[in-house]
Amino acid sequence: MMKIKKIEMFLTKMELLQPFRTHLGTVSERESILLKMTDMDGVSGWGEVVAFSSPWYTEETIQTSWHMLEDFFIPSLLQGQWEHPSEIHDALLVWKGNPMARAGVEMAGWDLFAKKAGKSLSDYIGGTRKKVEAGVVVSVDSPSSMIETITLRVKEGYQRVKVKVDPGYDYEMLHAIRSEFPKLALMADANSAYTLDAVDRLRKLDELQLMMIEQPLASDDIVEHAELQKQLTTPICLDESIVSYQDAVNAIKLGSCQVINIKIGRVGGLTNAIRIHDLCMRNRLPVWCGGMLETGISRLFNIALASLPNFTIPGDISASSRYWKKDVIEPEVVVTEGKITVPTSPGIGYRVNERYIRDISAKTNSYPKVDL
Repeated sequence: MMKIKKIEMFLTKMELLQPFRTHLGTVSERESILLKMTDMDGVSGWGEVVAFSSPWYTEETIQTSWHMLEDFFIPSLLQGQWEHPSEIHDALLVWKGNPMARAGVEMAGWDLFAKKAGKSLSDYIGGTRKKVEAGVVVSVDSPSSMIETITLRVKEGYQRVKVKVDPGYDYEMLHAIRSEFPKLALMADANSAYTLDAVDRLRKLDELQLMMIEQPLASDDIVEHAELQKQLTTPICLDESIVSYQDAVNAIKLGSCQVINIKIGRVGGLTNAIRIHDLCMRNRLPVWCGGMLETGISRLFNIALASLPNFTIPGDISASSRYWKKDVIEPEVVVTEGKITVPTSPGIGYRVNERYIRDISAKTNSYPKVDL
């Protein structure tokens, strides 16, 4: 049984090396909540809340996550004793919603338990891969600029490229990229930009031989995606629609997609991510690991998750240097010949630079309340 002695929260702000653009907006500065959980033996684990500053991706924000952690989740966890990190996930389900806040503190529990077991996080969750394939996201720009960026990323070894699309910027841009890279593993991410009325436009993308189109319809929809998938040869991948295990069950039953993107934060933690992975593997539905412009802490969780056997598609797991002048982990994540080596040291496997985290924190707090 593990008893939590202290949980610390750090509201960090980091400048992206380049602004990240989608049809929903532009992110230039990334706020995150980093959590440090320490047990009675003095062992610590780290987690990260990947909500954004405004509710453009989901309804959660950094401020709402801080509130839920401070007023509900952390006080309850300090009262309990835990045999396994999945118990932390399940205990927090008494409160509705807020999956990213739940995920952040639950992740810290997974890192802590893996360290106490003397195992890497990958080994602790049953990972089978020693290296994972890296994919990259290219944000919206002119076709010539995007082709220039993709050329650079291909030379760096990235094995799959994802580009953002919307009804005013899709076929022509993708056609230009496909013409330049006829054999590139290319996918499009719509972030819910279309409706069923655009089926003819979406069907036109079939000729481009995309790996998949991600989340073309509404973020809370599963039914209409099933109708759309029947009319496309391009596989649909669901992202925002899958926020729970039951969502994944329903999507599989209805035939709403042929691929699922699993993001630890979006589905409420590593426990749920593993359960959805196992469900999809039983149903022979491939999955891949999505990214959220994370710090290295979440990136290391993504690497461990992607080491599970059904992650057969390169995920949004890039090198730290793609986003940050300086990451919060040491050493930083690097991509070599299109792959990332899965850490073998206990827990997430890299050292967290707590001094740097404190330097870039706009706000900190500790529970039970103590002076930091």
